[in-house]
Amino acid sequence: MENDQKIIQLKDISKIYRLGEEKVIALQNINLTINKGDICCFLGTSGSGKSTMLNLMAGLEKPTKGEIIIKGIHVEKLNEKYLVRFRQRYLGFVFQSYNLMPALTALENVSLPLAFRGVPKHMRNKRSIEFLKAVGLGKYIKHKPTQMSGGQQQRVGIARAFIGNPQIVFADEPTGNLDSKTTKEVMNIITSMVRKNNQTLVLVTHDLNIAQYADKIVYILDGGIQKIEQVNRSKSRGNIGEE
Repeated sequence: MENDQKIIQLKDISKIYRLGEEKVIALQNINLTINKGDICCFLGTSGSGKSTMLNLMAGLEKPTKGEIIIKGIHVEKLNEKYLVRFRQRYLGFVFQSYNLMPALTALENVSLPLAFRGVPKHMRNKRSIEFLKAVGLGKYIKHKPTQMSGGQQQRVGIARAFIGNPQIVFADEPTGNLDSKTTKEVMNIITSMVRKNNQTLVLVTHDLNIAQYADKIVYILDGGIQKIEQVNRSKSRGNIGEE
């Protein structure tokens, strides 16, 4: 039963990039376990290796050595075909730059993951409207990204990340382009959704204030884990509100 709680395991992970004759060590000897339902934050400065760690877990890059085990699956051994299926089935992503399709409406952007799964249009539209309302964008269903603020675009990105009911959500600097007020709103939405659905959130940031939303903060320095800190889970996270 204890093993069922270990949704992500990193075992002796290293990542080395080769630039001509030079070797750049991005990560070295990383060992970490993330349990189901955890909000885990990788905290570090630019170039510390935190985003590389997220990319490895998402299967976007391969480790130079070590094991990445998610839900009992060795991600580092999967080929691209199976990685695509793996991401569609288990993972959601929230990006710093939103990564919305500019020609599509909020509704169409949110429904994309369901379209890739072959969900009928009327069903994915119904579900997308529910998620847009849940993030406070019920009045912006037909708006395109250029007609929305940064905070509104990120809310669309959050709805898209969660619509497929992923077991794990990866968020890479999700508030990096937002002001302080909008940052709090966005973090409240993300953390409220993962708490409600007992999902696992892996968050990457350089901001200690953002890290305080986590249960576990993993401090990354020069490609290694400097320390791991448990955060008081009972801390208030705020509420989702309609804009």
